[in-house]
Amino acid sequence: MSGLSPFVPRAALLAALVAGAWAAPLAAQDADTLQLSLPAAVSMAQAGEEVTLAESRVDLASAQLGQARAAGLPQLRLNGGYTHVYENARAQAVGSIFNQPNTYTANLNLAVPLFQGGRVVQGLRAASRLRGAAEADLANTRTDVSLQTLQAYLSALLADQLVAIQENNLTLAEERLRQVEQFERAGRASRYDVLRARVERTNLEPLVIQARADRDLALLELRRLTNVPEGRPIRLVTRVDAATVRTLVDRFGARAAGSDSVVLDSLPAVRAARLRVEAQRAATRVARAGYLPSLSLSVGSGYQAFPSSAAPPISLGRLDRVSCPAGSAADRICTQQNGGWFSDRSLGLTVSWPLFDGLRTRSDVQLATAQARIASDVAEQTLEQARVEAARARAELRRTQALFDASRQNVAEAEEAFRIATVRFSRGLGTQLDVSDAQVALLTARTNEARATHELYLAGAALARALGEQIPFPAGAAPAPSPTEADARATRP
Repeated sequence: MSGLSPFVPRAALLAALVAGAWAAPLAAQDADTLQLSLPAAVSMAQAGEEVTLAESRVDLASAQLGQARAAGLPQLRLNGGYTHVYENARAQAVGSIFNQPNTYTANLNLAVPLFQGGRVVQGLRAASRLRGAAEADLANTRTDVSLQTLQAYLSALLADQLVAIQENNLTLAEERLRQVEQFERAGRASRYDVLRARVERTNLEPLVIQARADRDLALLELRRLTNVPEGRPIRLVTRVDAATVRTLVDRFGARAAGSDSVVLDSLPAVRAARLRVEAQRAATRVARAGYLPSLSLSVGSGYQAFPSSAAPPISLGRLDRVSCPAGSAADRICTQQNGGWFSDRSLGLTVSWPLFDGLRTRSDVQLATAQARIASDVAEQTLEQARVEAARARAELRRTQALFDASRQNVAEAEEAFRIATVRFSRGLGTQLDVSDAQVALLTARTNEARATHELYLAGAALARALGEQIPFPAGAAPAPSPTEADARATRP
């Protein structure tokens, strides 16, 4: 032993180095792993392309509303210019007094639309309704993204749970194989029993592999919605058990037990469709305004200068007396402008009435009327679809509740049956077939319970979306805003 003692510190040092080499990548991987909760996943999905696209459409509608508002406001413009004339036909034909080679202008023009046949008011109303529809679409998109993210998150949780169930099932099969091998060595089991146990254990491996592949696909869909890079590990930290789901669904069911008539009218999709109907009706009145005259007032105030050189003048204009040409009348007074700035003011009133425009206004009215009818039919279809969706969601919730209650009782009985079969087999009172059947029944019961919990949660969330309510979240998780609340926060003055 004394001869081996010098190698002990070296071996310990080598073991420490190897352990450190393995621990460093694991620590880096743990630090890089994204601890993703359900509310965080919803928030990350809300920053995705679907929501930003809807927000851009709201900005577009707001800009169009500003354009419609600008059409009814006075327009004030400042104009200035310089003109140099090389040849003046009027000066050549009439006289040199018209020969002003350099002209500077500076004018302030005010245009006020006095009457446009209601075009401005109705255009503003149509743009306002379209912006309201875009905001309702934004709220609806946020709710859809929240529901899709919830579904993807729950699918990933379910896939992970199914992997655990399949792995546990494989572990039980391996333990039973070892037990049968021990029985064979003790003379209590035959070679056939060992082969049967090995085949059963091997047949479970593809199920484990398939469950892991399904989990990877579920995580891939969750990555797509939350925009998480593919190379970054994800750990789902929100856990949803059967008791929590049952409490959430019961609490929501108590709130959603009222009538659907008022609730459906306030849904973002229905509200957006009706706002588009109002916008199209306003557009029809805008088209009819083409039959009416328009009246506008214009006021101009500015200065003009006619210097003899190209240099801009810096003084006000005036007329200076100059000597008259020889042969002029004795009482003639001759003047010459000094090239400065002379005032220039005007007031105009313009009336425009299209008496015949090639039937363009008539076609515009027909087009707007047809679009209004289409929008009205779409709104009715949207309301009917919302009504059917709410009824379907209620029926789905009732179905999943019944399956959930049945699966809870079934799991307890399957676990008890498997324990009894295992004990009977270990004592020689039962057969291996009894244990296999009990294990398959337990696997089926646990899988059904996991799926029933998943489907019950999704059914409650789908009913919440169909009725415009908040999507239920587990305790401690911030709930996603309801469509009505999100739309109210998104509404702009």
